[in-house]
Amino acid sequence: MDWLFDKLLSGQGIWPAVPAIIVLTVVAVIPFVMLLSLGVSEFSVSRGQIIDQTFSMRHVTSVLTDQLYWTTFQRSMSLALTTTAICLLLGYPVAYVFLIGGKWTRRMILILTIAPLLTSGIVRTYAWLVILGGRGVLNTAMMNIGLIDQPLRIVNTHWAVLIGMVQIHLPVMILPLIAVMSRHDRKLEEASANLGATRMGTLRNVVLPLSAPGIGTGAALVFTLSYTTFVVPQLLGGGNYLNAATMIYEQVVYSLEWSKASVMSMLLMSSCLVVLVGIALVTNHFTGWTRGRQG
Repeated sequence: MDWLFDKLLSGQGIWPAVPAIIVLTVVAVIPFVMLLSLGVSEFSVSRGQIIDQTFSMRHVTSVLTDQLYWTTFQRSMSLALTTTAICLLLGYPVAYVFLIGGKWTRRMILILTIAPLLTSGIVRTYAWLVILGGRGVLNTAMMNIGLIDQPLRIVNTHWAVLIGMVQIHLPVMILPLIAVMSRHDRKLEEASANLGATRMGTLRNVVLPLSAPGIGTGAALVFTLSYTTFVVPQLLGGGNYLNAATMIYEQVVYSLEWSKASVMSMLLMSSCLVVLVGIALVTNHFTGWTRGRQG
């Protein structure tokens, strides 16, 4: 075994990556293979154990030909993309203020960005139930100032889910933007100003292209979390609001349709991977263009 440790510590070849490969195989590859086997098989369960399993594509065909599943995935995709876009629109100005702000401004932005992450997402979701409920803070305030005569129905709607998703995932967008934009060479902005560019022109032609890696990273993180989330749609959307994650949960826990849930899980991961690859390609394109301009 000494030769193995020597290889791992030598830093040559693929040997330093062996521990990571082993961990990835255990926590990702093996569970995915087991999930795939459940999706393409018929099985019998007795006392919590699979006692008979045969190959079958019936559940795959059933999911792919059922309009309900396609509608659910479309809703999940639309919700995730909308959440990502709104988080980018709200998070980029915050990161830009961090870039141009003073010491105390930066500290305050970091505190306000990181503080929500210290609280569980479930707790923050329940807080939105209190705020958006029929007799919640928002409705009570609007009724007190005379904007509405009766409480608005906000909870258990698409808008409640979208509000909760944006608030919970916004820090995940801001932090990568801050990390990338903090590494900018401020001399590039000064050079742009000296050449006669306005602040908006500098932002559009210098700051925005240089922050492309942060935009790509933040978009990938927010999309992945939004597309696969379960807690927010379940609590703020109510029992009638279905996205892919809540439908998988219901099939596993209530309907006991493990094979269909496995097929949906594979579709969820595959479609998420396709979007992430698209984000990576777009980010690499703009990053390469930026490097070309700098050269």
